[in-house]
Amino acid sequence: MTKPHTRHGDLRGQDGRRLTRRALLAGAAGAVGAATVAPVSGQQSVDTTRRAGRGPNEVDQRSSFVTPRRDPSTTSSRTPLQDLRGTITPADLHFERHHGGVPNIDPARYELLIHGLVDRPTVFSLADLQQFPATSRTCFLECSGNLRRGTPETLPQMVCGLTSQTEWTGVLLSTVLREVGAQPSATWLLAEGQDAAVMTRSVPMDKAFDDAMIVYAQNGDALMPGNGYPARLLLPGWEGNASVKWLRRIELADQPFMTREETSKYTDPLDGGNTVRQFSFVMDARSIITDPAYPRVIEPGWHEIRGLAWSGRGRITGVEVSTDGGATWHAAILQGPVLPKAHVRFRHLWQWDGDPAEIMSRATDETGYVQPTWEALQAARGPGTRYHQNPITSWTVGDDGRMLFGAERLRS
Repeated sequence: MTKPHTRHGDLRGQDGRRLTRRALLAGAAGAVGAATVAPVSGQQSVDTTRRAGRGPNEVDQRSSFVTPRRDPSTTSSRTPLQDLRGTITPADLHFERHHGGVPNIDPARYELLIHGLVDRPTVFSLADLQQFPATSRTCFLECSGNLRRGTPETLPQMVCGLTSQTEWTGVLLSTVLREVGAQPSATWLLAEGQDAAVMTRSVPMDKAFDDAMIVYAQNGDALMPGNGYPARLLLPGWEGNASVKWLRRIELADQPFMTREETSKYTDPLDGGNTVRQFSFVMDARSIITDPAYPRVIEPGWHEIRGLAWSGRGRITGVEVSTDGGATWHAAILQGPVLPKAHVRFRHLWQWDGDPAEIMSRATDETGYVQPTWEALQAARGPGTRYHQNPITSWTVGDDGRMLFGAERLRS
């Protein structure tokens, strides 16, 4: 049968007649009307279209069908990495790590003292800090103790949920230090918190004048109390403990202060305890697959492996995924934007054939650093390492499709 001749843009029906724009629109309107009268089977239109929903309110909340939760312990609560999309962590799901609980600080009475090797010792109110030129930065925070080796029945949240990402807003610390006249002889500063632990950490002035901030907002709103309200220090890419929360004092000096939290804590013994790894601030490149993961049960066929990668040294330049326990590796796709010192999403398409398999990921950052295996990490630092553990982690799947955490890979 010979098809009717058509010119470019000249559409004809099955009877060969030219279709006009009016006829096309009429047909489309009829289709929409039919869809309205006869909804697709399974749709909830009967429930939702016959009565009005709620009106506007003062503060919105998640749908009753969406229930992500942190997993609190006595000292911390972990972000549910497996339940989130994108790279920004909702403020109420940002991980928490406390040493003396969350103080209740009246912002009208808040004060920050900056003194020591400065020309003009000054006490700033919250309003004073907010009068400085504001800047915003999206970056991750991570506790340096962010690894739980656990059992096969371990969620991504429990493996390394002590990391979150936020758009932070505040003032560059360098701006405030210039205001008080930081002296050239100052090489370190002490940051002190207003919590019951009186958290104190020494910070090199190089970092203070680089990208450090005093922040008072996250994701467009005031800081959450558990993340330092009214104001905290932010050191992008560095271990979370050094970004002192509830910041009340900064003292400039010509040497580190050797506080409890950087001597007996947050310092790793090496070589059997003969040496120590101290002031290891930067968080190394890391990644984790968040889906598919425990407790999912999958079917044979195509699956998109998804996860997060980050590095305190800059941008992630690549993530590789293995679906055969590390025998072979394949480049994953990075989901933009790829920001420095920030979480980035990655994905890789995988066809599971139903046989037992092990999936894992490894990240590389712009310095060329490659995320190590647990064995390589232990060989370099020894068994006494407690902090900055960023090994490749995996998920196994049996022939029943059940996903489990690859805990055996992290046995000492």
